[in-house]
Amino acid sequence: MKLSKLAQAGLFFGMTTVASNAAFAQADEQLEQVVQAGQEINQSAGKSQKKIDKIADQIQSKLQQFKGVNKEIDGLEVYNGQMQKQIDNQLQELNDLAVSMEQVSIIERQISPLMARMIDTLEAFVSLDVPFLPEERSKRIANLKSMMERADIAASEKFRRVLEAYQVEVDYGRTIEAYSDILNLNGQEMDVDFLRIGRVAFVYQTRDGNHMGAWNTQTNSWDELDASYRTDINKALRIARKQLAPDLVVVPVNATE
Repeated sequence: MKLSKLAQAGLFFGMTTVASNAAFAQADEQLEQVVQAGQEINQSAGKSQKKIDKIADQIQSKLQQFKGVNKEIDGLEVYNGQMQKQIDNQLQELNDLAVSMEQVSIIERQISPLMARMIDTLEAFVSLDVPFLPEERSKRIANLKSMMERADIAASEKFRRVLEAYQVEVDYGRTIEAYSDILNLNGQEMDVDFLRIGRVAFVYQTRDGNHMGAWNTQTNSWDELDASYRTDINKALRIARKQLAPDLVVVPVNATE
């Protein structure tokens, strides 16, 4: 049976439409596959980028730690250098101390005889000096001699006390002093006031003021003074006791040759 041209045309169009629809369907399916593949690639790329970012952050963190450790190492090197210098100095001090300790025994063996001679010299000086404060000065020397026999006192402390005794004697030469004591004169004991002006003048006056005398270093004896000295001696006694302001006084002085 033969189809008319119109039927043939319709049949051709229908077949073409079916073919087109099939082609479009296939193209859509391929497109979806492409899109899905692209999405998967994007997702994979995103995951990869996250991993890269994480690794980059870790690298940056490690780099900062590395820099921090390097700075700490630099600081430790400086600190170690300073500590080494201190250690070297301490070792040198220990060496010096060891040498000093070796010399201590030698010094102690030399210092003890020296102090003994100094005490003997001081005792001789006091016995030849103006005889003021005899008990106090004799007791000081006796204490020094007793101290030298004691083992519980260090050599340095002994030497300090000997020098202190010397300093006391030196100070006597530049001070003024008044004190009361008993004077044995010609076998008679008298209650007197003593006046010492340095070592240049040493006089006494009885409590009633009737008798006065001055020590004569040439004869090692007392010279009696006349009444003309009474006013100045009384004034000097009050000055020594800080009852009057310092002023000019006239007293007999020791004239040594």
